[in-house]
Amino acid sequence: MYDWLLFLHVVAAMVWLGGGVVIAALAARALRDPAPDAVAQFVGTLRVIGPRVLAPATVAVVGLGVWMVLDSTAWSFGQLWVQLGLGLFAAAFVTGAAYQSRAAIKADRAAAAGEHAEARRQLGRWALGYGVIVLLLVAATWDMVFKPGL
Repeated sequence: MYDWLLFLHVVAAMVWLGGGVVIAALAARALRDPAPDAVAQFVGTLRVIGPRVLAPATVAVVGLGVWMVLDSTAWSFGQLWVQLGLGLFAAAFVTGAAYQSRAAIKADRAAAAGEHAEARRQLGRWALGYGVIVLLLVAATWDMVFKPGL
């Protein structure tokens, strides 16, 4: 069972991190695009990709990771690398829930109201926050590979 849990955990992490890198690149492209509706189009993409791809991957990563710790006699929640992994996940999750969602909603509302400069500003804030999330996910990947404290 453990090998299947690990396989699915890694696939979900690949989707979350890879999807995050692609979304960040698309956000950068939308910010550089001079077309007034570029931000609105990007935010429309977020409304689809976020709940259908990134959110399930996020839940799968943490759920499968916890399940692996519970399933294995080699791992415990007292180990430093497990605590770091959970802490990095929590930081990424809180950043997304508290900061990203608000910036995306504000960008969407501004774009819908035709306030293109404000929509672009909010998308810039969103992109900065997503850069932080990607860095947190890279740190979590390092933690999972090197398992500090073992």
